Amino acid sequence: MVPWRASEQGDVTQDVVDWYARFAEGKPGAIVVEATGIRDIPSGPLLRISDDRYIDGLKRVTDAVREASGGQTRILIQLIDFLTIRRRPDPDAFFMRFLAVTADHRRHLQMEHDDELAVRERLRSLDEASLEAVLTSRELESLRYGHRERVTDTHLPHIAALPEMLPGLFANAAVRAKSAGFDGVELHYAHAYTLSSFLSATNTRSDGYGGAREQRARLPLEVYREVRAAVGPRYAVGCRFLTDEIVDRGSGIEDARFFAVEFARAGMDFLSLSRGGKFDDARQPKVGWAAYPYTGRSGYECMPSYLSDAQGPWGRNSEPVGQIRAAVREAGYEIPIISTGGIHGFHQAESLLLEGKADVVGLARQALADPDWFEKVRLGRGNEVVLCRYSNYCEGLDQKHKQVTCELWDRTALDEPGVVLASDRKRRLTAPSWISGGASVSGVK
Repeated sequence: MVPWRASEQGDVTQDVVDWYARFAEGKPGAIVVEATGIRDIPSGPLLRISDDRYIDGLKRVTDAVREASGGQTRILIQLIDFLTIRRRPDPDAFFMRFLAVTADHRRHLQMEHDDELAVRERLRSLDEASLEAVLTSRELESLRYGHRERVTDTHLPHIAALPEMLPGLFANAAVRAKSAGFDGVELHYAHAYTLSSFLSATNTRSDGYGGAREQRARLPLEVYREVRAAVGPRYAVGCRFLTDEIVDRGSGIEDARFFAVEFARAGMDFLSLSRGGKFDDARQPKVGWAAYPYTGRSGYECMPSYLSDAQGPWGRNSEPVGQIRAAVREAGYEIPIISTGGIHGFHQAESLLLEGKADVVGLARQALADPDWFEKVRLGRGNEVVLCRYSNYCEGLDQKHKQVTCELWDRTALDEPGVVLASDRKRRLTAPSWISGGASVSGVK
């Protein structure tokens, strides 16, 4: 989960340290630290691991987790790459500044000899139907949603060069993670990130990195191999990818089975499965906002809320993960498979393990609702677990790039000593201590 607690330069802050220490007090088996950027580019309050200058800050996180968990919790970090996406522009700004006027525009408007300003003014005056006849589909998308790069934009030199560039960037980031004390790395091949787009059936690159499944898996496998060579055989390296993209012409369960077997064959240490969360079907953002990949059908399947269908938000990814695990086992590999998505109760989680549908269970929103979930269950105090409502209050904060908290505790005991408030001064940033039997089982640092 990206909680937007880093500095604008991507540095670890005390809020980041407190966030992960609070989860560690519940002593989960492992914590996977939020999606962390591998490129040294401005990306707002998103953690970065793109330069050695970030190592000391990240070590504060690993040290805090080990201390808060009494050494019982392993800690990994999720490594991401992402392509450029811009905010939906004001139409006037789009037509008068951003749009590149082409010969095709002039020909459609019969303005081959007019000056550029006149062409821009004419374009700005057109109605929607006329614009659809004049602008390309990508130009219309840039107007209505904001400009977004794709891995298929190989006419752009930096996009064409991704296969040469990304393995080294991921490998260098993994070496920094090892230096910072992380127990392993999770390579993010899911959702709206670059390597997910390489795996996608929508990837039609013609340079050997798109088209058939084998070619779409090529760069993710090359990234893994370079990471493994950099960190050695005894360091945990796995990946997160999708059981189903849930978008038109996207990858489905058959693709995921194939990728899982290939990743296992390559020697990955674990596979973590998610679902959906793509830009392809995102809702149109407001002017000045960027498209958000958890607003369309694929986004709903990734983070379903209680406003749901008959199945509800619980475990919508569990059966697909079970199918992928079965395919990996049939191929002869014992790699651990992590099931995630709407898992919130002990019996639900335990049944996935007992039925052979997963080897590890991952919790995100439920862990946010109650960071002490794990310890309460271990101590036989499951009746005290605070259950997630799946209202997606947290997701709404994430969409606005606000510090993420949970509505079940963020207005509680705001005047408690030592409480750190969000930038809006209305919410606390970490859950209150869990008090059981008159004693504090975990404390907010």
